[in-house]
Amino acid sequence: MAAIPTAEVCDTNVSYLANGDLRVLQPIFQSYGQRRTFSGPVVTLKVFEDNVLVRELLETKGEGRVLVIDGGGSMRCALVGGNLGQLAQNMGWAGVVVNGCIRDVDEINGCDIGVRALGPNPVKSNKKGIGEKYVPVHIAGTLIRDGEWLYADSDGILVSKSELSI
Repeated sequence: MAAIPTAEVCDTNVSYLANGDLRVLQPIFQSYGQRRTFSGPVVTLKVFEDNVLVRELLETKGEGRVLVIDGGGSMRCALVGGNLGQLAQNMGWAGVVVNGCIRDVDEINGCDIGVRALGPNPVKSNKKGIGEKYVPVHIAGTLIRDGEWLYADSDGILVSKSELSI
């Protein structure tokens, strides 16, 4: 998929920004992984300090999708580490956005995926399997629904109700 600059998307889709079909996430995320620019259909997940469902989803074929994890903004443990970063790459995910922390930063930075997270934390998460897949999540001031499209680059992260072109 060709990279579409988020600034250009905003410039050419002013009406979508105005009516809410295109939304900008607050600039709270740090960038990891080798892909600084990535986009794709969104798969949503809501968990709290538990990454069992994260692994379950990343074990499925990514097909260029982006996993958006609402971890409640917890900074107490990591939801994605090096093994899951490698799994995401191997299964064909374009990226992972974590409203929470990651660990094994050097390993994730070696993976051919895009990752955005609030920051690093060396503590691993719980393993209870509690959470919800494919539900609307609210992160970085934005409601994100399963099946929407996410566009990320060095300027920021956009979410659109449908696939965009410029």
